[in-house]
Amino acid sequence: MEAIADPPAYQRARAAVRFDDMSRALVHGLKYGDRLDLAPMMGRWLSQAGRELLAEADALVPVPLHWRRHWARRFNQPAILAAAVSKASGVPIAARALKRVKFTAQQVGLSRTQRAANIQGAFRVPPDGKAEVVGRRLVLVDDVLTSGATVEGCAKALLRAGARNVDVLVFAKVAEGGRTSI
Repeated sequence: MEAIADPPAYQRARAAVRFDDMSRALVHGLKYGDRLDLAPMMGRWLSQAGRELLAEADALVPVPLHWRRHWARRFNQPAILAAAVSKASGVPIAARALKRVKFTAQQVGLSRTQRAANIQGAFRVPPDGKAEVVGRRLVLVDDVLTSGATVEGCAKALLRAGARNVDVLVFAKVAEGGRTSI
């Protein structure tokens, strides 16, 4: 119903799992606990959930981190997941397609409106990434989809730069208002 009322910039979105206690442990283990050993399994689950999207994709685009956050974490978990999906699916990664040009506050704890404002103008396709975007069917890869503000910002930047289509593939989707279905 939300997508009908306020259509996102991206075409389709798929999640491997619902965000719950178990998936939170996996995501947080990868993201904050240096549990890179979880990525191959999570990537296989992503590949299975996104099979339809991946069959039509020209490239995967991991949601980028700002260089300061990347430096602090030492790795970009969406890029790690994208590498695992690429290995499982054979779809290449467009590593230069998207750049985070604005340092933003963490989205955790922000309302939907605050998340959208926080991410405004944060993503851009750099000149050296344009060839990886123009006319291509891209799949954005991220760990968790909450409000959709991050993937919306990424999709808009990719489409403005000439992407033919943008889909979204995430490991976990937060179900709103305690709903059990997503």
